[in-house]
This record gives sequence, C-alpha cells and structure tokens, in this order.
Amino acid sequence: MTGDLIQPAGAPAKQINRVAIFGTGLIGASIGLGLRRAGFRGALLGWDPDPNALAEARARGAVDPVIAGEADNDPFVCALAADLVVLAGPVLGITDWLEQLAPVLSPSQLVTDVGSVKGFLVERAAGLYNGPNQPGWLPGHPMAGKEQSGAAHAHPALFEDAAWLFTGASSEAEDTLPAHPYAALWVSWVSKMGARPVVLTPARHDLLCASISHLPQLLASSLAAMLQAQFGQEFAGDPGALHSIGGRALREMTRLGASPYSMWRDIALTNEHAVAGALLRLEQEIAHVRENLRTPELRAVFAQANAFRASLAQVQAQSPAQVQVQSQAQELAQGQEA
Repeated sequence: MTGDLIQPAGAPAKQINRVAIFGTGLIGASIGLGLRRAGFRGALLGWDPDPNALAEARARGAVDPVIAGEADNDPFVCALAADLVVLAGPVLGITDWLEQLAPVLSPSQLVTDVGSVKGFLVERAAGLYNGPNQPGWLPGHPMAGKEQSGAAHAHPALFEDAAWLFTGASSEAEDTLPAHPYAALWVSWVSKMGARPVVLTPARHDLLCASISHLPQLLASSLAAMLQAQFGQEFAGDPGALHSIGGRALREMTRLGASPYSMWRDIALTNEHAVAGALLRLEQEIAHVRENLRTPELRAVFAQANAFRASLAQVQAQSPAQVQVQSQAQELAQGQEA
C-alpha cells in the first residue's frame, strides 16, 4: 500500500474560526472558495506579495474584505490573527514562511501547506514545530490544479475527488499526523471540500509525485518546447494550422506546457534526485521504444500501457463508497480529546 486513505469520523469540540491563506493564487483562492462552498462560516484572511493577486481573490470571494483597523499589507498581523495558516505558494516560498512564522506563532496555532515537495520542507523545518511551546505544522499537498495560474482561474470544486496528501512533520514520525487540536479538524475540512486525504511518509510522497506529477509536467513542457523549436517558425503565420493538424492528441499532450515556470523551478530544485530518477527511467523506456520500432517488443509496451490505463478507468468508475479505506483520523481525534 502506498498510503492510507483517511476519513475523519470524529473531531474535537474546538473549532477553526479564522483561516489565513498566504498566497492567493489558483490553489490558495480555490481553498478559500472551497471552504465557503463546504460551509465554513469563519473568517478567511488573505495575504499575497502581489496586491493585485490579493485584490482578485477578494473580488472572487476567496478571502474576506480587509477588516477595518487591521494592516492589509502585514503578513504577520494576518498570521497572528488566525487559528490556521495555509501556506499556498511555491516550495521555496513555503520554506521561508515556515522559518519566519515558527518563532512568532503560538502553540495554539496550526500551519499547513500545499507544497509539492515534502522531504525538503520537513528537513528545513526540523525542530521548529510540534514541540513543547511550538506551533503545529501539518504538511499537506492537494493533488489538483490547472495549467493556468491566479485567482481568476480558481474554482470551489477544484479539489473534488482529488487526493490530498499529508505527511508527518519530522523524521521521527514520518507517517503520523501531528497531535494538534486543529490537525484532525483541517483533515475534516479537506474531506468536506471533496478531497480524499491520504497519509504518506515524506520520502514516499516525493518519490511518487516525481513520477506521477512532476514527470508528466516536464514531459509536456519538453514536448511543447520541441514542437515550438521544430515547427514554430514554419507555422508562425498560421499557428492554428499546426494545432488543427495535431488535433485532440496534441492539445491533451501539451496542455501542461502552459504551466508557470516559477512554481516548477522550485520543484525541480527541491526534488531533484527523485525527478532525475524518474526522467532517467522515462529516457530508458523511450530508448527501448526507439530500438524496437520494428520488433514485437513494441507490442509489449502497448500492452503495459493499455493495462495501466484500464486500471485507471476501473478506479474512476468506482464511487467513493466503493473504495475501501483505512480510517486513521478517528484515532487521531480520540488522541487529541484524551
């Protein structure tokens, strides 16, 4: 088993009343919209280094209007006013905020994040959270997104039926969620937003994501870059001609080529070893295909690919009630109530 799906079955009486979202782009704004859609009635505070991005998120209703008397441009005022802080930016930005917030937040507050790499974050935040007189930190990663960025593309149903990965926050408890009063509550809200919480170790998270998330992005970007270099000048006067010839296959295979470099730069830097390994395996597979274009080995490649797609189709056809899960959230909640 790669990870345990968790389904909150009970939660402490204490409630999360104020959520601060740091980074009001696609994911951060979608979290705000998703929480409202799920029935969250508390305050949604927002901060973003780009005032225009924050204004767009406010206009969409992803975060609340600025409260009179509070500093609109001070992230620490925003964080200190919250029960839960969601760090929704690139990995290196999340790292910086984990280090800056740890000394100023109280033990009653919980930080979570949406970073696409976990081992790097756990290493950098070692000793800063979840100890005596320290704030809590629950590493998280929603497996959802779009090739477009920004609050303008945010959607309250972005996380519907998506896995939301959680890991332990230290090398001593790699697959155990922190025993913070708000941890089980946040997992519960994630479920209410339609996502499926899954617990992994940081190392397993990074290895899986390198192959199933990071590699597809780099493959799409590389393919789009190759086509641009090969045909861009030839079709410069009529770019639609190439797209119409390629049809649906071209559109689907290169869709992720529109993704922003700023986010993927951080992933490549912080998950380099696992991503490089995934790229090497793909290079070997492509070389195998190239060397066997005229042999029966090509049939075997297609058979493996067909089997993989069939297994995905079978899972997609199942309803959530048909998926057998192991419930750990109830144990977590009971431990917090004790």
